[in-house]
Amino acid sequence: MQSNIMKPVNNDGEDPYPSLSDYHDYEPNLEFDDTELQATADNAVELLEEKLELSASGAGTGLDYLESPVSDGTIEENFEEALVDAPVIETADDLAALDGELADEEDYLDIARLGIVEVVGDDSAGRKVIVVSACKLPPIGKEVFNHAKLLRYLTHTLDTFVEQDYSLVYFHYGLTSKNKPSLSWLWQAYKAFDRKYKKNLKALYLVHPTNFIRIVWQIFKPAISAKFGRKMMYVNYLEELAQYINLDQLIIPLQVLEHDEQLMIKNKRCVPTSTAPTAVVTPIGTTQFGASLQFIKENNNNDPIPPIVRQCVEFLDTPDALETEGIFRRSANVAVVKELQSRCNQGLPVDFQCDPHIAAVLLKTFLRELEEPLMTYELYDEITQFQSLSKDERPRRVKILVLEKLPEDNYQLLKYIVQFLSRVMDRSDLNKMTSSNLAVVFGPNLVRAPPSQGLSLSAIGPINQFIDFLFTYQDKIFII
Repeated sequence: MQSNIMKPVNNDGEDPYPSLSDYHDYEPNLEFDDTELQATADNAVELLEEKLELSASGAGTGLDYLESPVSDGTIEENFEEALVDAPVIETADDLAALDGELADEEDYLDIARLGIVEVVGDDSAGRKVIVVSACKLPPIGKEVFNHAKLLRYLTHTLDTFVEQDYSLVYFHYGLTSKNKPSLSWLWQAYKAFDRKYKKNLKALYLVHPTNFIRIVWQIFKPAISAKFGRKMMYVNYLEELAQYINLDQLIIPLQVLEHDEQLMIKNKRCVPTSTAPTAVVTPIGTTQFGASLQFIKENNNNDPIPPIVRQCVEFLDTPDALETEGIFRRSANVAVVKELQSRCNQGLPVDFQCDPHIAAVLLKTFLRELEEPLMTYELYDEITQFQSLSKDERPRRVKILVLEKLPEDNYQLLKYIVQFLSRVMDRSDLNKMTSSNLAVVFGPNLVRAPPSQGLSLSAIGPINQFIDFLFTYQDKIFII
């Protein structure tokens, strides 16, 4: 069986930073167990000293890690003391007690504007993607950065997505001795993210890892069970990440892009240049994924509903499918989805294999890959201002936006999809998909920020509220 594991190979024929999955005998699998290991402080220190000694000598690993050419020794810290002094976090109250009370309406604007955490579309399996960029952590200087508040912000952000499958991308480059959180903070984070955050995390991509990650891993190894390794992959180069996630939808910091290029040159890999002409692929008449609505309509008897959308909806619009718990929330096999996309674009028959999740992911993928989002770029700013509207003003403004400002083809397709989703909501007692749950799933697929702007976390709330309103009052918005 061919492995999916990303294994970059350099010119010397060696893996510069092998995936954990290649070393299951040595590296434990990294998902946190439901029954976490409870160790005393003394035991933690004893285990820690043993692991640090191993790490310092490099013995027993057999691993060659890709180090940053500008590594500044972020692993030099009194790990034992930090671990012993780390507060115990078991509940939300413990998390709040780290630094003041945890208010329901806490203002995270100061954290959000840094862009440390971003939510971007879906990956190739239809899972929400959350991006964390270490380089955006501010340096610890005269103005003390509130890491406790950052931790609350992380949990606040994930709360929106943990009820469905999601993926995490962590850009490690840029974590230095000047901006890295303390080990005690990392331990707090581990304790704060309980089972509800870990259960639906399906993939964790560690991009541009260094020995610092190995050291931290050795520290936390005794307290982590054997599940997480199947979800975790070390990614040496962005070209590897592109196998799983469309890089165009990620918000990749400039310094990360530049660092990736340096690593490619250093390890004698082919570096794509910006001056190289981009190959333009002219879609054939049967193409649907990645094409425009106008193109699809012109090649399908001027029907405003693309054939693949009809196929997905008709397959899902049956009692068995509509009553499937978590429909549109769960992911599907990536290889199967890609194969069906390819067959669809070639005009070949598509078989959903009697699996509602495959059809659901394929529908979301179609919307996500439209040349322009169904709710056009032109409407993005107005949609993200939805929260600022009064409740009395919202029905009128949404009607104007949908009935007057949305292009006719977009309107017809949106109406078709929303009316189908109303039937999904009618079975929410069985499928658990309420209007708000569907809004979280479909919001980023129906509404996307213009390429020059990028989707920020602050826009997620208004987008989801707008889509929730659209789903809830669809019978009053759309013309029958």
